[in-house]
Amino acid sequence: MTLSTRMKYFIRETICLLFVLLFIYASVSKLLDFQHFRIELGQSPLLSAFADQFSIIVPALEIIICVLLLIPKFKPAGLFAAYGLMVMFTAYIFIILNYTSFIPCSCGGVLEKMSWNVHFLFNIVFIFLAITAILLDAKFEKKSVGISSRKSLIWIFSITVSGIATVIFLFIFSEQIMHYENPFIRRYPRHAVMFHNELDLKFNSFYFAGTSGDRIYLGNSTSPLQLLSVDKNLRNRKVDRIIFNDQKILFHRPSIRIQNHYLFLIDGAVPAVLRGSLKDLEINKEFNRLPYFDQALPMDSSRIVLRSNKGNDLANILGVFDNDNGRVQYNSRLLQKQIDGVFDTDGRLLYDETDQRIVYVYFYRNQFITAGKHAELISRSRTIDTTSQAKLKVSYIKNSAERKMSAPPYIVNASAAVSGNLLFIHSKVRGKFQDEKTWNQAFIIDVYDINRQSYIMSFPIYKIKDEKLKNIIVTKDYLYAIIGNSLVQYELKASLKKEMRSAE
Repeated sequence: MTLSTRMKYFIRETICLLFVLLFIYASVSKLLDFQHFRIELGQSPLLSAFADQFSIIVPALEIIICVLLLIPKFKPAGLFAAYGLMVMFTAYIFIILNYTSFIPCSCGGVLEKMSWNVHFLFNIVFIFLAITAILLDAKFEKKSVGISSRKSLIWIFSITVSGIATVIFLFIFSEQIMHYENPFIRRYPRHAVMFHNELDLKFNSFYFAGTSGDRIYLGNSTSPLQLLSVDKNLRNRKVDRIIFNDQKILFHRPSIRIQNHYLFLIDGAVPAVLRGSLKDLEINKEFNRLPYFDQALPMDSSRIVLRSNKGNDLANILGVFDNDNGRVQYNSRLLQKQIDGVFDTDGRLLYDETDQRIVYVYFYRNQFITAGKHAELISRSRTIDTTSQAKLKVSYIKNSAERKMSAPPYIVNASAAVSGNLLFIHSKVRGKFQDEKTWNQAFIIDVYDINRQSYIMSFPIYKIKDEKLKNIIVTKDYLYAIIGNSLVQYELKASLKKEMRSAE
């Protein structure tokens, strides 16, 4: 054995040892904190849908390659396998850096401390080391178990192409599954929203009345004619008194709603809908021939979308009331009965002024519907959790004329807000690979693209003491939440704002 051959042998063995150390360290780090590794894979833009499988496959492959590299007979196969794995890792990082909206982390130990750009360069170095070892192996092993340099280059090319193609396929296939067939895996882009400001409301009786211009309006359930408004940054606080002098109407639970430059005083138990100008705060227009309802939102100056119990067996039903002709147009096919048609169809009624679209989010099942301005069905979609059947116990009393829940319901979707094509839902169900610490410390908001009927992302809104999240409202730049006595403002960041599109 000449000096030159000894040097080649030394270089090859050193490279093999480096790969053994790298893969042993990486695999052991993953296995020692296996649950964390699975959670991080669940956040991966390429492997979210396959997190269960790859959390086992990746460390297993790393260990198998180490064994191959330590057995002389299988060392060539080990080098090709190490090269292929590094090519796939590098393609994975390249796609994450250039073609995804957020960057997770799924490495272990010291490697986790590297930035993704440094990790990319680190992988490139090991790719060249693997090529060097493969070609050196072909030089002095071709008489025994090795292969020629020409065949080695062909294998290198083939492994490169197939490795990159495999990663691209996983990326496309996983994205398809995550957006349209999500197996209840949440994704958390970094800084989708950022805490911006907080205002102490002093009382927990406030609710969102709506927005107009750059101001946020809040009603007060204990003082129905009081209207609180703040500018978009929660400054310039203003409290107004709504002018309404009609004493003949006996209100039960009146609420205020803002739509463009109009304000509405609404109480479905009377029933009553009255309109006034936001400019002078005077109520001077009454809607006539209204049906009874339990939820209603203004669509424009003369129409409201409402939920009533005019369906079969007093079931919930959605409709649009037009004050110009005094008629309500119901669509009995919008809400779908599962148990009783009342509790099982309960949910949050929303209306998006920009796209003139009705949105209804069920409380107790993983579904929401969208309808047009005439209550015509547009789409039925599901949220990412797996509760497709409402989990309720309903008891009938007084000869079935009255019904009540006989056990606490299993809530799936709580508060919700719509802004253009995006639907924001406060979910009450913990997802697969959900980090327990985040789940306990925050309210989780899931975001859906209504136009594409797809899941987009999730983000946390951190709790204030033990207070409850009452409701949320979203503008083009901010998300506002009422948590206990606090009005909290979050800025929508680039990863979320770029998902906003008009229905057109």
